[in-house]
Amino acid sequence: MYEGRWIFGSLFVALIVAHGALLGLLPIIAGLIVFCFWFYRDPERKPPADPALAASPADGTVTLVDEVQEEQYFKRRMKRVSIFLSVFDVHVNRTPIAGEVIFTEARGGLYLDARNPEASVLNESLFWVFGSKTAPEQSVAVKQITGAIARRIVPWAEVGETMVRGERFGMIRFGSRTDLYLPLDAEVLVTVGEKVKGGETAIAKMAG
Repeated sequence: MYEGRWIFGSLFVALIVAHGALLGLLPIIAGLIVFCFWFYRDPERKPPADPALAASPADGTVTLVDEVQEEQYFKRRMKRVSIFLSVFDVHVNRTPIAGEVIFTEARGGLYLDARNPEASVLNESLFWVFGSKTAPEQSVAVKQITGAIARRIVPWAEVGETMVRGERFGMIRFGSRTDLYLPLDAEVLVTVGEKVKGGETAIAKMAG
């Protein structure tokens, strides 16, 4: 699951630069290598003790809490929590609730700044649904959205796979956005401007 090819690519470039005696560029290459190692960090996280609490799917800052008509899978109104991930945040995404990967759908698109309100609709994205087919009213969705810098979504889970709450299911490379779609009867526990940690921060309380 470790996406380290950027690191090895940087090392390769560093060797070429050194071989070419362009030593003045080595500090820049070294900085890039260090940043890549740091960017791909993947700390362990402990989900909230109460199983009724949905965990944040991403690290970052809550930029939006609203209600929208979700048309990609549920075809009904849902609560939405948007999280902006800067280049300084951990970019591993984690499942908000325990359950099966019911559905995924990738869509091509633009690379607007992830903070742009239209990014959720216009940018390239990968949509996930987690929960149970027998209880669709308690299922949730996570939408991984690219940004102006992020250009690749890396999925690790597959449809039909059973996952525990807080388990890693993918990542987005560099600055991006993650939207969480919740049932209307879920109680959102975070507010705009709040910092959250993927797999650890309680983002909502599920009903029932």
